[in-house]
Amino acid sequence: MMTAYGSKETVLEALRLGATDYVEKTPNLRDELTLRVRKELDRKRLQQENVLMKRTLKTAHQFSNIIGTSEPMLAVFQLVETIAPTTSTVLIAGESGTGKELVARAIHFNSARKDRPFVALNCGALSETLLDSELFGHVRGAFTSADSNKKGLIEIAEKGTIFLDEIGEMSPLVQVKLLRVLQERKFRRLGGTDEVDADIRIIAATNRDLSKMVAEGKFREDLFYRINVIPVRLPPLRERREDIPQLAAHFVTRFAKLMGKPVTAISGDALELLKGYAWPGNIRELENAMERAVALEQTPTVLVDSLPDQVRTGTHVAAAVAAAVPGSFPAAGFHLEEHVQHLEREYIAEALRRAGGVKVKAAELLGMSFRSFRYYTKKYNLK
Repeated sequence: MMTAYGSKETVLEALRLGATDYVEKTPNLRDELTLRVRKELDRKRLQQENVLMKRTLKTAHQFSNIIGTSEPMLAVFQLVETIAPTTSTVLIAGESGTGKELVARAIHFNSARKDRPFVALNCGALSETLLDSELFGHVRGAFTSADSNKKGLIEIAEKGTIFLDEIGEMSPLVQVKLLRVLQERKFRRLGGTDEVDADIRIIAATNRDLSKMVAEGKFREDLFYRINVIPVRLPPLRERREDIPQLAAHFVTRFAKLMGKPVTAISGDALELLKGYAWPGNIRELENAMERAVALEQTPTVLVDSLPDQVRTGTHVAAAVAAAVPGSFPAAGFHLEEHVQHLEREYIAEALRRAGGVKVKAAELLGMSFRSFRYYTKKYNLK
């Protein structure tokens, strides 16, 4: 709005009707108007950037960014999408490296608490006293180095979500305090007497069998039932092998960009080995393997030679070794790698003999893909 009559009433009415600013007619009108327009454009730009940032933060934790299209993962997505808007406590169970924290973040950022803090704590990484202090805070003098009051993560996560990883490692004392938080929504700081309210959502995770720990007296039964309101099981990577190509490609793209290398693809033979490996370390192990492969690869395509030794060896070889281990370990020891290669060659050759030289059938006998089998026949010059 531009006016020669800058009365308070006129300005207020203009702003009420939608004006963003006003300028009085003065000798410096051109400069003043230019300045105001620039300020408004900057304000709009910052506003748009803020909206984009919020959208980006949310998108970073959308379910679509948890990679996987296999049936086990689609079932996980459906369950997580259903429970995210609720306030119920969630227990995520899965082997190490399956992405439990990523799922916990997705639950939080798709809930009504998404604009409040998400705080993660590994319960297995701290001693009992430090875990108590980190979780519930402490007052001055609570222990030797406590020279001031400190808020715990439960207070820091007020109205948000706290993710407790490896909850099975929590000591009995801390279990009791956490149980009270879940039952009464109150707690006391370490060394303190004042009651503190706890308005948080708890998502716990474990790679252990908590029901078995309850039966063995190693985990409180009442706490188990409190945290196991909605159980979510994450499948290990070996149960979702069809997701491996997509995951591997994602990691290759990411690490190639980070390292500034023109690696853009994975060879068919390398991909078959990736799909055939058992991945005891799950997605984390696959991520590390692809980082190594990108770092070592000298071509635009990840080749077999860039993969870790254990991936090139394959799970079927591990089973063969287990079946062929001698009753007594040689006193002088032996060369393991040569022994493994010998076993590989013998099993491949025997499969070919039994299949009458038909490679597809031989691959089936060993539980291998045709491409993977073809790689080993080339490796050992077998026909």
